[in-house]
Amino acid sequence: MFEALVERGFQIEFQSHAQAILSVDFPEAIQELELALLATTIPIEEIIAGGGGEAKGTQRLRNALNNLSWPKTEFIVERRINGVPRESQSHEVDHVRTFPSGERVALEIEWNNKDPFYDRDLENFKRLHADGAISVGVIVTRGKKLHDNMRSLVRRFLDERQIQTFNDMKQWGYEPTSRQRRAIETKVGRAINPLSFRDAFTGQFVSDKFGEATTHWRKLDDRLRRGVGNPCPLLLIGLPDTIVTFHEGKEALAEVEAAETADSELDL
Repeated sequence: MFEALVERGFQIEFQSHAQAILSVDFPEAIQELELALLATTIPIEEIIAGGGGEAKGTQRLRNALNNLSWPKTEFIVERRINGVPRESQSHEVDHVRTFPSGERVALEIEWNNKDPFYDRDLENFKRLHADGAISVGVIVTRGKKLHDNMRSLVRRFLDERQIQTFNDMKQWGYEPTSRQRRAIETKVGRAINPLSFRDAFTGQFVSDKFGEATTHWRKLDDRLRRGVGNPCPLLLIGLPDTIVTFHEGKEALAEVEAAETADSELDL
């Protein structure tokens, strides 16, 4: 199961019999997930220009899932006494696949949120599973290799584009905050063990945008070891560093710039 994903470096883990449930009851879900994930790429320029927020590549993954009938879904669970509603809870899940039988598989993508979002997702899955609303929960997140190799990916971008200054970064869609600029300048200009601009920028960018307190595989694994979400059957998918590409160049910025323009127009 998911052999093509594993071959490409994706991390795949199952909890609470999710593998058996998916293979027997939801083979279509397996095929659809593999189809969407194998097509997922994130140009390094999008990671840089996005400043660490959700990359356009993960938004394209969302669109691919939506096109495969995995839309955002709100679940409303009510408690009634003699037909009178007494309390209700709502749970919104970003992607839900509903099958003809009425059974559902729920999926959340955690590219680069604060790590407590895992608690929300896993507890939502647990409650929805207990209430019979879903059969399996899926979380797609940054895999261990992608998280651990983020510095080398950013540094490779700086080396290949011959980045030497903040002005060089500007042409690639990234402008640091005043705090980030001061921190980088301090590391470059210090008398003892000064860093090159590329080293200083890489360290600051990655620690600020993809730090240990964000959503990545180890933080998810910490929750699972504590039993968060148990006993909901879970499929966990870690995005590998192989999805990051380097050949798009300035063309990769077009989608980022278009999205920023659209957001600005909405704010007017």
